[in-house]
Amino acid sequence: MEIVKSEEPYGFYDDESKPLEIRMYFFVNYQLTGIQSGIQALHSALRYARKFGGENSEIWDFIDNHETCIVLDGGTTNDRRELDGQAVGTLNQIGDALQDNEIDFTHFNEPDLNDALTALCFLVDERVFNKKDYPDFIDWLLDVKMYQNAKDEALTRNPELWARYKLQPPEALEELFPEYFKEWVRLVGGLKNVFLRELLRGKKLATN
Repeated sequence: MEIVKSEEPYGFYDDESKPLEIRMYFFVNYQLTGIQSGIQALHSALRYARKFGGENSEIWDFIDNHETCIVLDGGTTNDRRELDGQAVGTLNQIGDALQDNEIDFTHFNEPDLNDALTALCFLVDERVFNKKDYPDFIDWLLDVKMYQNAKDEALTRNPELWARYKLQPPEALEELFPEYFKEWVRLVGGLKNVFLRELLRGKKLATN
């Protein structure tokens, strides 16, 4: 399932053609601080605008109406790969994951740092970060799909079980609750958004 884009001039919309808030997220190398993080993030943002700035691109909605940028700590940079093909650097691993999940993103390699990968950049809509209107699956299952008495009984009888459910990866929850999971995936905008929610979960802001 793809992220839903409407026939409107640009931007992200939900299934009812409601315009959605957009943010630009960055991952930067953990060794960068302060203005260095911002400069490397800016490099990748400019590349994003150049690469994806077509006539109906959501980047123009972001620039015109939103402009919120979140710079996160992406960890280490190392493009060397293990025997199984996995990159050694955590920032490089994030780039591989974005590519594998067909997320539009750009990156920047700093020439003055031996062309090391320093920043990654991508856009997300609010179904990824707005947990009030688009709660995580278990919260949605308890608060939206269950009647209050059933919810109270479930949490009273086995609260540890539901706490463990919250820690499960999406593929495990899909196996446990297949029909409900499909409905929730539609709510949050598709499997790409499910991936982005997991990617951003628990990540820390880049150091000041």
